[in-house]
Amino acid sequence: MTHVATAHSVELVGAEPVFIDVDPATGNMDPAALEAGEGPLAVIMPVHYLGLPCDMDRILAVAQKKGAFVLEDCALAVDATWGDQKAGTLGLAGSFSFYPVKHMTSIEGGMVTTNDPALAHELRRRRAFGYNRALGERTRPGLYDVDILGMNYRMSEVEAAVGLAQLTHLDDFMADRSRNDAALRAILTRIDGLTLFPDTHGKATSSHYCINAVLPRDGSVSRDRVVDGLNARKIGSSVHYPGPVPLFTYYSQKYGYKAGQFPVAEWLADQTISLPVGPHLTRGDAERVGNAFQEAYSEASR
Repeated sequence: MTHVATAHSVELVGAEPVFIDVDPATGNMDPAALEAGEGPLAVIMPVHYLGLPCDMDRILAVAQKKGAFVLEDCALAVDATWGDQKAGTLGLAGSFSFYPVKHMTSIEGGMVTTNDPALAHELRRRRAFGYNRALGERTRPGLYDVDILGMNYRMSEVEAAVGLAQLTHLDDFMADRSRNDAALRAILTRIDGLTLFPDTHGKATSSHYCINAVLPRDGSVSRDRVVDGLNARKIGSSVHYPGPVPLFTYYSQKYGYKAGQFPVAEWLADQTISLPVGPHLTRGDAERVGNAFQEAYSEASR
């Protein structure tokens, strides 16, 4: 359960992504399935689903046993924590997204975090064509060598300025999200048959990206009817995500994955409705979203 970009990054370096199902309690990588996996692993890529960190203790233990690196997908996990550590500081590196709908934005692009100085140095070089000298390191303007393959992944000045301005507001954004999550969750928890993933779980504390309201597995409540009811009440919603990545056409055709192999992820893909808790909402707005959902759910259940 992730955006397809997570898997595409593996494909684009010529490696093969291997998928496992998610935990029905959180929507995160199922650590039991990871522990049961056989064969070598080069990299483990836990996705902090909707901003709730995965069980990093168990994941890091498997990584150590297998000799694998851990790269955290933190696209929805800005400011999320595992114990006393922030998401993105637990593995070799973490990858964040600053697309406009995320916790903060730089218009486009994102950020890589790492505590490994050698990796940080290489990343800085590879984002700028593989130059062996940055602008401030050149003995003469325009003189440099290129000794590794690089890309043009440099952030523009405009994007950097927006990102820095957003950082000054991030604490307020996160407080608003936490408030709205609590207000919406208080209403949704009253609905029989609805599954809500927790905003805290063990050592994990969520970044409150959104709330996933997951309808019953038996299909007794139609997602389309609930969404239509929300639309009629002028409430926007989304889906995270429309399918398990291995069942998207590209991956299913290339690797032979079939429906039924990822039952938890398939349930979430078919029966999830994502509801907003962002800082553009007031507490009253969040309560209005919850009441509208309760009414739409009741209508769809008849």
